[in-house]
Amino acid sequence: MKYVEVTFTARPCTEIVTDVLAALTAEIGFESFVPVEGGMQAYIQQSQFDEEALKAVLADFPLPDIAITYTLAEPEDKDWNEEWEKNFFQPIVIDDRCVIHSTFHKDYPKAEYDIVINPQMAFGTGHHETTSSILGELLEADLKGKSVLDMGCGTSILAILASMRGADPVTAIDIDDWCVNNSRDNIALNHIDNITVELGDASLLEGRKPFDVIIANINRNILLNDLPAYAACMHSGSEIYMSGFYVEDIPAIRKKGESLGMSFVHHREKHNWAAVKLVME
Repeated sequence: MKYVEVTFTARPCTEIVTDVLAALTAEIGFESFVPVEGGMQAYIQQSQFDEEALKAVLADFPLPDIAITYTLAEPEDKDWNEEWEKNFFQPIVIDDRCVIHSTFHKDYPKAEYDIVINPQMAFGTGHHETTSSILGELLEADLKGKSVLDMGCGTSILAILASMRGADPVTAIDIDDWCVNNSRDNIALNHIDNITVELGDASLLEGRKPFDVIIANINRNILLNDLPAYAACMHSGSEIYMSGFYVEDIPAIRKKGESLGMSFVHHREKHNWAAVKLVME
């Protein structure tokens, strides 16, 4: 079977950008997705490929200030879904305490927290530095009995780990239909019943009761724009963990948070990707 290989380059490139791009291109027939430096490669059967539909997707890309370009190639014949499963989504262990694997993995390490996901793509699996950093934060946080919001939830592995660590209730929100549906599938796979998944953006937060903990792994511009909405859903002592931006963006994130009454606690970094923790005063 002949395929078209499309290599996307995104500026800036974050996990949420590639998540959304993969979800949108899946809707026009793309089947498999592989992360690459600065973007991703996606595969579609030649008979299904419609370049005008692809251009329309990119023209209407829902995230602001993102520039996406692409190149086309014809790869050798392969079962690209099988190729992705074998080579690009391997089980991952976070801090020797949490293992993330998929339904097709038979041999994987055992850990205190075992998360199974069926993501259909290599994004939101914990491999990206931003996701693994937030997972590390959640492994250290006191979540027992606390209400948690996972904003921009993607595959909901952050919400799932929060629930496994005692958070209750947990709310997961994403702007993309595919992410919402995949989240619900993954939550069911892990036999969790206290996570509510909703479709939408930060406007859904208006009038909500405060959350004890907020997780937002998105990107710099959306975080800066939506921080006031997050702050309105926090009480004194509420914690917020944010990622999806670079180390050099920390001062802007910190300044915005402090202007809303939060105090900066710490940050962690992996390959210049940053995650920060702030607490409402």
